[in-house]
Amino acid sequence: MEKVISNENSTPKTPLVKHIYTADPSVHVFEGKLYIYPSHDLVNDGLDDGKGDHFKMEDYHVLSLDDIGEPCVDHGEALHVKNVPWATQRMWAPDAAFKNGKYYFYFPAMDKEGIFRIGAAVSDKPMGPFVPEENYIPGSFSIDPGVFTDDDGTTYMFCGGLWGGQLEKWQTGQFVAGEEGMNAGEDGPQGDEPALTPWVAIMNDDMVTFKDKPQYVKILDENGEPLKAGDNERRYFEAPCMHKFNGKYYLSYSTGDTHNICYAEGDSPTGPFTYKGIVLEPVIGWTNHHYIVEFKGKWYLFYHDSSLSGGATHLRCVKYMELDIAADGTIKTLNDLVQL
Repeated sequence: MEKVISNENSTPKTPLVKHIYTADPSVHVFEGKLYIYPSHDLVNDGLDDGKGDHFKMEDYHVLSLDDIGEPCVDHGEALHVKNVPWATQRMWAPDAAFKNGKYYFYFPAMDKEGIFRIGAAVSDKPMGPFVPEENYIPGSFSIDPGVFTDDDGTTYMFCGGLWGGQLEKWQTGQFVAGEEGMNAGEDGPQGDEPALTPWVAIMNDDMVTFKDKPQYVKILDENGEPLKAGDNERRYFEAPCMHKFNGKYYLSYSTGDTHNICYAEGDSPTGPFTYKGIVLEPVIGWTNHHYIVEFKGKWYLFYHDSSLSGGATHLRCVKYMELDIAADGTIKTLNDLVQL
C-alpha cells in the first residue's frame, strides 16, 4: 500500500495534501489520531454539464494526522470502484465508523441502472484497505452518507443530495427518472413548499444494514415551520453532518447553490432541528462540503475548496480551521475566501 507523508506540517486554511486532489472530508478520531476520509478528484478535461460528469472519482485514499499541526499521511488507495461488484461510477463523498472491533467505510456510487446507492466496506484497520459488501445497503439511495454514533452506541446514517444526488427522484418512495443536474431541481418542491431534507436511518449492529426504513428529518425555521424550498440561503441541499455538544444534537449541511455551510439544533439525533446559522461562508469553487469533529478538547471544521487547482470546480483540496463554539452551542461563522 502506498504511503505518502507530506513535506509540510498541516496548518489552518492550507491544503492537507497537494500531491492529489481531495474533497468532501469526513473525519474521525480513531486510535488517538485524526483519520480523514475524503473523496478523490481525478484530473480530466470533462465539461461541467450540470450533471456532475466532470467529477471523475473512482477510488478513495485515507489520510491521517497524528496531531493538529503535524504532517499529513496519505495511506494510499483504500477502495476502488473496480472492486465493488454492484457499482459503476461516481465514488463521491464517503464516511466511516468503528464498531464490533471493525472499521466500516460508507460510500455513494451509481449502480448498474444509474441510480445512486450507498455501499459499505469493512476493514480491520482505520486506513483500510476496505473489502466491500457484495451489494449496496438495502433501502439506501442518493448521496453523501454522514454517520453518527451516539453515546448509547446507536449509529445513525444521514443521507441525501439534490440535483446530481437524485434526492428529488425519491419523493414517491420509488425512483422516478427525470432531468439530471441543475434541471432536476424542477422535479422538487418550489417556492413556499417545504424544502426536501436528508433522510436518517438507524444502523443494525452488523453496521451494513438498516434497522428500519429511512425517514426524512425536519429542519424548521425560527417559527417552527419547515424551511421553504425557495429559501436558498438556509434550506438543505447536501452534505449532512451530525455532532453532539452539551447534550444537544447539531445537524450541519451545505445549501448547495448558495454555497453556505449551515447548522440546526435538536434534542434528538433524528430531529426535528431548528435552523441556527452559518458555519462557513462560501469558498472558492462551486461545492462546499464539511465535517465537524472534536479532538483533544477542541473543535475543528474540515472542508474543501478549489484553491489548489486555481479555481477548477472539479479539482478540490481538503483544509481545516478551528471552530469557536459557545457554551450554548452557538457556532461562530468562519470565512476562507482566499484570493487566487
